[in-house]
Amino acid sequence: MKTRTVLIGLLTLILLTGCSFPSNAPTPTPTLAPILATPTIIAPTAPIVTVTAAPLVIPTVTGVFVPATAAANAGSIGGVTPVPSATFCADAQVTAVLDSLKTALQTSNGTLLASLVSPVHGMEARYYRDGRTVIYDQTHAKFLFISTWQVDWGDAPGSGLPSVGAFHDVIIPDLLKLFNTTYTLTCNQVQVGGTTYQAAWPYSANFYSVYYGGTSANGNMDWLTWLVGFEYVNGRPYLYALLPYRWEP
Repeated sequence: MKTRTVLIGLLTLILLTGCSFPSNAPTPTPTLAPILATPTIIAPTAPIVTVTAAPLVIPTVTGVFVPATAAANAGSIGGVTPVPSATFCADAQVTAVLDSLKTALQTSNGTLLASLVSPVHGMEARYYRDGRTVIYDQTHAKFLFISTWQVDWGDAPGSGLPSVGAFHDVIIPDLLKLFNTTYTLTCNQVQVGGTTYQAAWPYSANFYSVYYGGTSANGNMDWLTWLVGFEYVNGRPYLYALLPYRWEP
């Protein structure tokens, strides 16, 4: 009887603990909620610019005017040769360059304009007598009729408003206004109308005054002068500087 009781107890114990025996069945992997990736922010790309000409370096811009050094016109430096004033004023090549400049402006001929620019020092241009100077070499001069590169040429006398624009929007119309009128040429003399300032040629290079006397209806206050400077390279005159004078309040 005692033995039977022990056996029943053992069987009961086995039945109660059987579910905890080790099992070789794989443990199921818990199912996780999907994880959303962090959104990727793509910065807008720069607009595509179509270049119609070879890439160019931006022309040299000087905030203040620096006159040409005397040495550049006093000896043979980089092909630049000195020319006495009398020789310059009698040289038909110079007036031919002025005629070609007029033609280039009237026909928007960049190739012709570039051929007139000094291959040594380039061509300095200003819109105001005391404004910003920009130096254009022959390569840049070729594209002045189409380039949209903006320049702050300085503040307008009287209003004080800045004059900002491309060469062909600011300089060329003013030059055309002069060359499309009846103008006079004066060699190595500054010819201007009435001024409230002292008009002088700040370079040591030879130059011509291209002068329009204005209209009597406006009291001749609409006169206009562009001084055109030259330098000789290997015996040929080239454009060196463009400097305007006009009436100022």
